[in-house]
Amino acid sequence: MTLLRRGDRVALVSPAGPALPSRVAAGAEVLRSWGLEVTTPAIEPWALPYLAGSDEARAQEFVRAWCSDVAAVFCVRGGYGCLRMTDLVPWKDLPPRVFVGSSDVTVLHAELGAVGQPTVFGPMPGTADFVDDPVAQQRLRAVLFDGVSSWTAGTPVVPGTARGVLVGGNTALLAASVGGPRWQRPADGAIALLEDIGEEPYRLDRILTQVLRAGWFEPVAGIMLGSWTDCGDVSDVLADRLSGLGVPILGDFGFGHCAGSWSLPLGVAAALDVDARTLTLV
Repeated sequence: MTLLRRGDRVALVSPAGPALPSRVAAGAEVLRSWGLEVTTPAIEPWALPYLAGSDEARAQEFVRAWCSDVAAVFCVRGGYGCLRMTDLVPWKDLPPRVFVGSSDVTVLHAELGAVGQPTVFGPMPGTADFVDDPVAQQRLRAVLFDGVSSWTAGTPVVPGTARGVLVGGNTALLAASVGGPRWQRPADGAIALLEDIGEEPYRLDRILTQVLRAGWFEPVAGIMLGSWTDCGDVSDVLADRLSGLGVPILGDFGFGHCAGSWSLPLGVAAALDVDARTLTLV
């Protein structure tokens, strides 16, 4: 994955929900403190208040920013909306860029992964998970500028090792993407990252069952579980739905909607060692 350097230009975009202008400004200032030149989003409010703008406006902003003279594109927040604008983006025509986002942005990670572009699943500069969390900020910076390639964290669930391309993200968005026009299973031997927020155990059961029935997990060789914020106790659901896959599982890895979240690349090869609690890019 390409690294960023001081002086690089980056763009902030709003492909999903609207972010507080004050929070976007604060996040942009953090990025500027890293030596980056930052442009911020400018979309007219739309009739549906949970979207940052119309589907067309959000897609156009995304493509325009991506195809401008920038080294990276950061999503300001998730929420909801990425799924509505994916069919309006010419994914195969996008030049290589560093891309950062999480939560609802899982949909865009999948689209970019399908055309061979690696991405970064990490906190977004228009959210409290970035602006109010210096640890998460520095962990993202380490991935983008220093090329950190190894992480140690988590709790072993199912022992073993796996080696493959990192895929996944927010579990509900994986389920929402199933059956889309460009939907595809992961490559053989993939390592799946899974996390979520605000899904009660029975809803998480439905989400995982939907993904299982679609065959998405069939090529997966290992699983890393992140945070399950405001989901209640999901340990039994995760065990029931995932343990039968017979693959190594490392839990509580600390990515997603949590304090001090790790930023992790997607679309790149890595080795997972559950007993050693390590993920290493290869």
